[in-house]
Amino acid sequence: MPETSWSPEQLLKTSGSYWMGCTLHASVKLDIYTCIGETEKTVSQICPLIHSDIDATTRLLDALVAMGLLIKKEDRYANTPESAMFLKKSSPKFIGYMIMHHHHLIEGWSKLDQAVTTGKSVRKSASHSDDETMRESFLMGMFNNAMFLAPLIVEQVDLSQKKNLLDLGGGPGTYGIHFCKKIPGLKATIFDLPTTQPFADKVIERFEMQDRVNFIGGNFINDDIPGSYDVVWLSHILHGEGPKDCEKLIAKSVSVLSPGGLILIHDFILNDSMDGPVFPALFSLNMLIGTKKGRSYADKEIRNMLVKAGIGNIRRIRLAMPNDSGVIAGVK
Repeated sequence: MPETSWSPEQLLKTSGSYWMGCTLHASVKLDIYTCIGETEKTVSQICPLIHSDIDATTRLLDALVAMGLLIKKEDRYANTPESAMFLKKSSPKFIGYMIMHHHHLIEGWSKLDQAVTTGKSVRKSASHSDDETMRESFLMGMFNNAMFLAPLIVEQVDLSQKKNLLDLGGGPGTYGIHFCKKIPGLKATIFDLPTTQPFADKVIERFEMQDRVNFIGGNFINDDIPGSYDVVWLSHILHGEGPKDCEKLIAKSVSVLSPGGLILIHDFILNDSMDGPVFPALFSLNMLIGTKKGRSYADKEIRNMLVKAGIGNIRRIRLAMPNDSGVIAGVK
């Protein structure tokens, strides 16, 4: 059972929590934190930079001060240490792409009742969107998330004896790159849609991993995966597909895995009664809204898929992650 006590006050707070979210989204979309930078600026200095109305901008800036995202000194505004670190584009810890991905999801979430009534998605999958801005927010949002999580995960997953890793559906390849950083002799191949390659190339170059990380374009459901690997990493892939395609995807992954090789599935994993933890349960609704058959899967469902594909020595690697993600590992 969740710890939240559902008083009228708590219900109303939850119901209206999107106000703060939308305020954050607008501030990131307008790039306010980058405009302010390391200095203090008045609203009359900020408005020309973001092409905005003075009165409306003042209201937004004051709301951000109230939320603790800006500091106000008389008529001048400055970044907090946290907003400068996480919301300014030049910061290596910038998470604005993920915030903009959340912004693009709002319209779909507002139609959740329709999705529940019809059992069908109400928006197009962000990873397959024709909107370049939306696709960039999704892919680089995954990069934002992975940049935070990957350094923690690679410390808890031992690949010290592995030589060739397949980062299946790896997007920008952040996890494969971090595993390579951790293991000097490891090389990684990213297999994802061709439209993902420009983003992956930038990230590979950023980490100077061109000699150890390569990209192969393709559709992991429909296309064959070339090569042979001693470890396959699937991070947040299964939740985008229905059960039959998940089985197909795991079988395909196992087919390119050498004997004794390791398969690792990283996802938001539900308990076996399917009613928790909270984030994987909510994420399953997000998949209802945006995919044809995607959903969150229970621990036992993923284990059964692995057994069916010929995987043994299956174990759960529980990670202390803020989003309740976990890893299920098995050996061919």
